[in-house]
Amino acid sequence: MRGEKRIVGEYSTSDDKGPLLFVTAGIHGNEPSGIVALEKVFGVLEREKPVISGKIVGVRGNVKALKNGVRFIDEDLNRTWTEQNVVQKVRDTNEKKEMFEIMDLLEKYPGSSFSKRYFLDCHTTSSESVPYISVQETGGNDAWAHRFSTYIIRGFSDIVDGCIDHYLSRTGLTGFVFEGGQHKSGEAVRNHEGMIWKALENACGLDLDQLKVYPNAAKVFSTGTDQPKTFEILYRHAIEDGDVFRMEKGYGNFRPIVTNELLAIHNGEEVRSKWDAFVFMPLYQAQGNDGFFVVREVC
Repeated sequence: MRGEKRIVGEYSTSDDKGPLLFVTAGIHGNEPSGIVALEKVFGVLEREKPVISGKIVGVRGNVKALKNGVRFIDEDLNRTWTEQNVVQKVRDTNEKKEMFEIMDLLEKYPGSSFSKRYFLDCHTTSSESVPYISVQETGGNDAWAHRFSTYIIRGFSDIVDGCIDHYLSRTGLTGFVFEGGQHKSGEAVRNHEGMIWKALENACGLDLDQLKVYPNAAKVFSTGTDQPKTFEILYRHAIEDGDVFRMEKGYGNFRPIVTNELLAIHNGEEVRSKWDAFVFMPLYQAQGNDGFFVVREVC
């Protein structure tokens, strides 16, 4: 992974007390596309100097895991942001050290210095996937997410403890996780770039027409057009350390499933659907504690 600095970029054009857009990427070390997208966006911003209100900051997540090209070193960084870990301040794993470094960095951009603080956390998936937002239903998160035209999943971090978006939300920021596509897909970079541009437009008032060339990536997520489809989670299939889990081939996010359909083999036992619904986040990588989720469309 190129570079080891925590901050990918920082950009502002005035000293006004405008919004903060805090963008994290690479929280999982095998998901670098958000960082590539940030580098592209900051490259354009620094060359063309468009006017924005407030500031955007781009941040690398799990720096050591990114350097080694693995999901994590000791534990999943997107499971460490629990209230207990934050209070205890124990730095006994690489991921807890990385977590506290990101928290310390965020403290340099306090709420008192900005009119509002937004976050965008960039991820990718192990299976092929359309892009989607994962949003926690607290504060203004859900309303903010619905300003972007893409699929929306509600409640993931309410089921899975220790996600970074849960921490950021409970400390007063408004935002969501954005899943750009499959880990190694070029489309994931494009989708992350597009979402960052649109978040800058919505949060910091960037006029994309100021740019010499309107970013093609941003056209995918235009606001105020198509009504995004919204889903909620019905079921999480958890995997414990030492379990043997194999997802059946061919599943991707939001693929329809029917009752009694064979979804996976877990410790030698068949796992069959109990719902007519949709599969979400099927696991096709070695590391991970979530085999798959089942979701239903709500609007």
